[in-house]
Amino acid sequence: MLSKGDEHHTVPLSVLLKRELANEKVERPEITHGQACQSKKGEDFTFIKTECQRVLGDGVTTFSVFALLDGHNGSAAAIYSKENLLNNVLNAIPPDLNSDEWVSALPRALVAGFVKTDKDFQERAQTSGTTATFVIIEGWVLTVASVGDSRAILESAEGGIYYLSADHRLECSEEERERITASGGEVGRLNTGAGTEIGPLRCWPGGLCLSRSIGDMDVGEFIVPVPHVKQVKLSSTGGRLIISSDGVWDAISAETAFECCRGMPVDAAASQIVKEAVQYKGLRDDTTCIVVDILPPEKADPQKPAPTTKKQVKGVFKAMFRKKHLESSSHAGKEEYYEPDYVEEIFEESSASLSERLDSKYPVCNMFKLFMCAVCQVEIKPGEGISIHAGTADPKKLRPWDGPFLCSSCQDKKEAMEGKRPSGGMYSSGSDD
Repeated sequence: MLSKGDEHHTVPLSVLLKRELANEKVERPEITHGQACQSKKGEDFTFIKTECQRVLGDGVTTFSVFALLDGHNGSAAAIYSKENLLNNVLNAIPPDLNSDEWVSALPRALVAGFVKTDKDFQERAQTSGTTATFVIIEGWVLTVASVGDSRAILESAEGGIYYLSADHRLECSEEERERITASGGEVGRLNTGAGTEIGPLRCWPGGLCLSRSIGDMDVGEFIVPVPHVKQVKLSSTGGRLIISSDGVWDAISAETAFECCRGMPVDAAASQIVKEAVQYKGLRDDTTCIVVDILPPEKADPQKPAPTTKKQVKGVFKAMFRKKHLESSSHAGKEEYYEPDYVEEIFEESSASLSERLDSKYPVCNMFKLFMCAVCQVEIKPGEGISIHAGTADPKKLRPWDGPFLCSSCQDKKEAMEGKRPSGGMYSSGSDD
C-alpha cells in the first residue's frame, strides 16, 4: 500500500482539461510511431491513423488511433475489424461535443463499437476470431480498449511502467472462467484420451484459450467482445507506448521490451522488440509491435533518441496506476530524490455486462440518444426499444422503461452473451489462440 503522502486520488477529466486550457503554456504532444512484424501465419494486422480531424463548435481538433488485431482460425475477423471498428466507435459518439465531453464519451462508445463489430461480423457466418487492442490518443489522454491477449503497456518519461490493457486468457481470471461456465460454456484443458490433460485452459466447444474476442461464433457467444477500457492522462513530459501481440509478450517481459529499445527512434525500437522476442523463443507465432512516442513538442525529433528516464527503474511495478518511485541511495545527490509527475487514472472498467457498461449516460444529458439502439445506433420507434435493464434481478433497475435501449437484434445478442438463449454455430476444428 502507498503511504498517505504517496496516495493520489482520481481526478475528474473535466478538471484536468480545464486546468490545461487555463494554462496557455501546456501544448498538445507530438506523436511519432513505428511498427515491425515477423509473420508466421499472416494473421496479425495493424491499424494506424494519425491526425484524425474532428470538428468542434469553435474549431477543429485532432486525435490519433493505433490498433493491433491478432487473428486466429483465419484472418477474416482481424481484417473486418481493421476496416470497421473505428467507424463503429465514432458513430456511437454524439456530435458537437467539446473535447472533455468527447473523451468522456469514449469508454461507452468503445463498448458499443466493439459489440457492433462482433455482431456484424458474425452475421457473415465466418468462424475466425481476433484479439483487439485499440488506442485513441487525444491530447495527453490515452484511451485503451482491449479484448484478448495482445497488450498495450506505457512507460512514462519518469520511469513508471503501466499496464493499459487486460489479459483475457482463461488461465488469468477465475472471474472470467466462472462467467463462461455460468453462461453455458465449459472450461478445461485438452484431454489426450487417456485421462491426461495438457496445455492451457480452453473454452469448449471450440477450444479457444481466450474469454473475450471479436468473432469466434463457433465457440459460443459467451466469448464476448465487451472490452476492458482504461483511460489515463500523461504528464506533459510524455512517455513511450508499446502495443504488441502475444508473440512478443509470451517471450519477453514489459521491462525487457522497454529496456532493449532504450534511446532508439520508434521504427528501430519496434524492430528491436520483435527481434528480441524472436531470438528468445523462435518464430512460433506472428510477432508484431507498434511503438508510439508521446512527447512534448520541443523533444519530438524522430531522428533523436527517445528521452531516457532520470534513473532506470529495476523491476516492473505491477500495481496499476501507482507512482513508481525512484530508488534512493545514501550517496545520491538531491536530483536522486526528484519527485516526478505521474500518470493519472481517469477511468477503468472491465465488466463483461452490457447492462453495466452501457448504463452511463453521455456527458451532456440532452445529447443522450434515447431512441437509438445503444449498440448498433439504428433508430428505434418509441415503444419498440428494449431497456438494457429488462429481465434484471437488480431491484434498482426494475423499471423497464429506463434507458438506454437496444433494438431486438442487439437484445438477442446481449441475451446470447449472458447465456439466456442458445448462441450461433457451435462447431469448431479448434483454435490455438
